[in-house]
Amino acid sequence: MKLLLLPGDGIGPEVTAVARAVAERLISQGLALDIEEAAFGGASIDAHGTPLTDAAFAQARAADAVLMGAVGGPKWAGVPRTVRPERGLLRLRRELELFANLRPVRCWPALEDATPYKPQTVRGADLVFVRELTGGVYFGEPRGIEPLPGGGRRGFDTQVYTSAEIVRVARAAFRLAETRRGKVTSVDKANVMESGVLWREEVTALHAAEFAHVALDHMYADACAMALTRRPTDFDVILTDNLFGDVLSDAAAMIAGSLGMLPSAALGIGPTPGLYEPIHGSAPEIAGQDAANPCAAVLSLAMALRHSFGRADLAARVEAAVEATLTHGFRTSDLAGGSRRVGTAAMGTAILERLG
Repeated sequence: MKLLLLPGDGIGPEVTAVARAVAERLISQGLALDIEEAAFGGASIDAHGTPLTDAAFAQARAADAVLMGAVGGPKWAGVPRTVRPERGLLRLRRELELFANLRPVRCWPALEDATPYKPQTVRGADLVFVRELTGGVYFGEPRGIEPLPGGGRRGFDTQVYTSAEIVRVARAAFRLAETRRGKVTSVDKANVMESGVLWREEVTALHAAEFAHVALDHMYADACAMALTRRPTDFDVILTDNLFGDVLSDAAAMIAGSLGMLPSAALGIGPTPGLYEPIHGSAPEIAGQDAANPCAAVLSLAMALRHSFGRADLAARVEAAVEATLTHGFRTSDLAGGSRRVGTAAMGTAILERLG
């Protein structure tokens, strides 16, 4: 099996290094895995003039899984939009047809006091966002900024979905729910958006035709935002479009105590490699300071073990090592509480010690 690492920018190389150390520990214990690495994002712009070279893309296509760190930062704010660091990530998602983004969010027992919630509100919360990743307003055309007659300008983006795009991600959400608690909450804005009307109609039709045994309810995106803060334990699988999934999953990060605890997987169909990444950004303000939380990167590796490498047993071991580390009081600066305040490297060492 082959894993490609794309450390990227900011804190990406630091957290990816911890995930690599975990993977190398598993290799030393018998996991048959080759690890490669390539420049990505701003680092690739600096080295090659593009956020993702054709050679790096070929490496990604040939891998079984790709583990990314983070991309972007103020250093590249002035480069043309067509070669911004984020364009490399969008290319990977689009050309590998990674349409289903899984973002699990759970309240870790050791972090109940690290969240802004009352413990009784968040205790036991365990949900997964299934976010459509290759359509919607981030990819829709036309888009642009144009001058208006008489002065001023108009910016516009197009929110567009086809039936096929909706059905394939909805099917992924229903199938995931079958392995969990059997409930899907589909999120849209059908009250004001035509794309939302189509979304709701297609999800409802698929449910009736193939997944009637799974519970389904529909919720407007703004109502879902409120419900996530009031009763997060009500949710199992949340199905969203690209935009709403981006916003709501970041807000839900506080259920886990920090964005530094949230992994993700972007999956397609067939032999396409999965793309795994922590959902936090590049955090340039703390880059190089040994202050970043590596847990999301390590948990993203665990998702790769489960979904791309077929090693749910090793994924469970990695997740248990992270949980044991938190239970023993280890905390990076983004996490409240705990008895042992540590940096990125020390958190990684603590996880490795509990991995065995």
